[in-house]
Amino acid sequence: MMHLTTPTLGLLLLVAPSISAAAEAPDFGKAGRAYLQQHCLKCHGGAKPKAGLSLEPFRDSSSLVKQRKTWDTVLTRIAKGEMPPKGQPQPSIAEAVAFTDLVKAVFDHADRNAKPDPGRVTMRRLNRVEYRNTVRDLMGVQFDPTADFPSDDIGHGFDNIGDVLTLSPALMERYLAAAESIVSQAIMPDPPPVIKRRLASIYTEPASGESAKLAVNGFRPMSTDGKQFIELGPINTPYNWESDSDYIFRTRVYAESGNGKPLKVTLLLHGNGLPNPSPDAELNTLLGNVQRPARILKTFLVAANKREDAVILEVHVPAAPNRHRMMIAIDKPAAGGPHSKLWVEYLALDGPLDPRPASHRQLLAVTPGKPQAEQSREVLSRFLRRTFRQPVTPDELSRSIRLVDLALAEGDKWESAIQFAMQAALCSPKFLFRMELDNQPRSPQVRTLDEFQLASRLSYFLWSTMPDDTLLDLAEKKQLTANLDTQVRRMLADPRASSLVQNFVMQWLQVKRIEFISPDGQLFPTFNVKLREAMLRETELFVESILREDRSVLDLIDADFTFLNEPLAQHYGIADTNGNTIGQKPQTPRGRQIKGQQFQRVSLQDRTRGGLLTQASVLTVTSNPTRTSPVKRGRWVLEQILGAPPPPPPADVPELSEEKQVVSTASLRQRMEAHRRNPACANCHAKMDPIGFALENFNAVGAFRTTDGDFDVDATGEFSDGTKFSGPAELKTIVMQRKEEFTRCLIEKMLTYALGRGIEFYDRPTVEKIVQSLPAQQYKFSALVAQIVKCDAFRQRRGE
Repeated sequence: MMHLTTPTLGLLLLVAPSISAAAEAPDFGKAGRAYLQQHCLKCHGGAKPKAGLSLEPFRDSSSLVKQRKTWDTVLTRIAKGEMPPKGQPQPSIAEAVAFTDLVKAVFDHADRNAKPDPGRVTMRRLNRVEYRNTVRDLMGVQFDPTADFPSDDIGHGFDNIGDVLTLSPALMERYLAAAESIVSQAIMPDPPPVIKRRLASIYTEPASGESAKLAVNGFRPMSTDGKQFIELGPINTPYNWESDSDYIFRTRVYAESGNGKPLKVTLLLHGNGLPNPSPDAELNTLLGNVQRPARILKTFLVAANKREDAVILEVHVPAAPNRHRMMIAIDKPAAGGPHSKLWVEYLALDGPLDPRPASHRQLLAVTPGKPQAEQSREVLSRFLRRTFRQPVTPDELSRSIRLVDLALAEGDKWESAIQFAMQAALCSPKFLFRMELDNQPRSPQVRTLDEFQLASRLSYFLWSTMPDDTLLDLAEKKQLTANLDTQVRRMLADPRASSLVQNFVMQWLQVKRIEFISPDGQLFPTFNVKLREAMLRETELFVESILREDRSVLDLIDADFTFLNEPLAQHYGIADTNGNTIGQKPQTPRGRQIKGQQFQRVSLQDRTRGGLLTQASVLTVTSNPTRTSPVKRGRWVLEQILGAPPPPPPADVPELSEEKQVVSTASLRQRMEAHRRNPACANCHAKMDPIGFALENFNAVGAFRTTDGDFDVDATGEFSDGTKFSGPAELKTIVMQRKEEFTRCLIEKMLTYALGRGIEFYDRPTVEKIVQSLPAQQYKFSALVAQIVKCDAFRQRRGE
């Protein structure tokens, strides 16, 4: 009888024809069960199955379908020749192929005949990040109301999973207190007086050690016959402005025109990026160094020629972005004409003229002339639609208006009464929870989400915040579904899409744990708070570049660029933006030196770095405080990158010895290989350890090395199927060859985050459909997001 070899079996399992087209449903109970009994249950049966995997419960086709992920792993290991293990009786090639085809046929039949099932998402409370962002966008306030909230629980690796986002009495108390603080910051019933600033002219610019000496009786001159810039002007000073507010600027001056006529005085506004600047032809007529761009606000003729007759010049400064300085200028003298002089006492600025916060003006904006009751209805109708993220019912609006009327009856101002109604809305379940109301909560029938529910799923997936007015307006017109692709592109281009990196990617990669990791200070003296922050920031900027540039998600594994500041560049041994090595002759000249805390994009010269696997954030969180951990690094790659997590270790397996005598007599690799001789450990370690060994050129804080103590680093690895590799570059090559496994893992992680629930067996067709769609779209990040947003699991729901 011919026995299988790993390469032969693997090839046959890849090309073997599927029997899924058979008219009858495949029956695992006979041939499949017989195969398990003959070749599998000896190891994976009984009270203590190997690797914690028992195949005993699988007796019919339905039992397989419910544990599809387990069987994906089983089929992979059969194809690689890992099951049955070496030393055990082996099935023939025909037997192994027939068994594999049978299992595939069971799943193929289940997929073809299963009713579409989008699953059911538990009503989700807003987590801390979502609550904070929603308050920011709803109320227009820039503070963190969640500072004293309890931490959110984690489920399936993320903090937005409905099943674990409970609402405790303590948290409800925090919500009540937060609602009061939020409305008091957003709305100001009793605004403070307008701020008035006054600056004596001797403290203005242009300035030098001589400028104060020019002043006479508190007035500073500008003169057309001045020799230095401090004499020519324009006299000016910078201010801090609120971009959406109006101001009043004034100054007190008198003039000496030289010809007895009034002197022309110009007041200007300057700022880089200032809209509607005056043309150069007008600015060129003014004396001195007129900073540009600048806008002439008003020109005056000053006839006062004595200090006691000085006049006040006043101008309205309209709201505008990028305002910086106010300037006072006089005209250049006419050729051969008399010289003139302007004396300035002070510069004053009043404002904002409306001292109420911008949030107040935005939230309480009303149509002028309406009765107060109609204004209340206008404000609350707009506010409640955005707060509840769905159309407001007449009953909801009436209840809020009754709260306003109650407060007014007790003598409160209208603004305070509106505050009271808004505070109540911020404590409503319709605000605190992402509610998808359903009039058939127990019906298993599949229903499509309404447009407002879809808008909320979309915005909290991509932005971790409420839908903006564009999404709500499209939902109200029932046009969101028809414009889904356009909206996904718009939302990914919006700055708020960085939340997808912060809240999805950083949790998927588990690198946030670096905030709680403390490598040994004596062994790794360069590790400090700044370096820790830089490690995280590199990962954020790298992934965000994949998103913003709509690159292939495969670049996450292997890329020729990264982002570094000076501390991290020093840590990596990189000198400049061309990736040249510190202390060596530049291979690529003319790179910019990396200095300071500012991050710069860096081109990498080889594949030692590049991609997530070789970033210091990942390498540090997968290490121990005193040394690297090939096991942790290998497990991280299997679990977070390839979607094949190994089972937990047996409870009675001892830890690797860290005694000084043991450490000094053998390398870490040698000690781990001795540890692997334990039969209970060997199977899982054969998968994890080679991956971890390939990353051994990076120490416990991600710095490159060639030795580990007294021992040379051995970065070679070999999988049980005979695949050999050495170092991070070849490891990345192997992972890239398994792009389908990586993209499947990424899809499952992103779908979990998007839905707020774990992936179930009935989600498999959805996942596989997305996996198969990505190659034709060059694996672009936007294509992945769009496929998730358009899948049935995201756009539909069912009851219990």
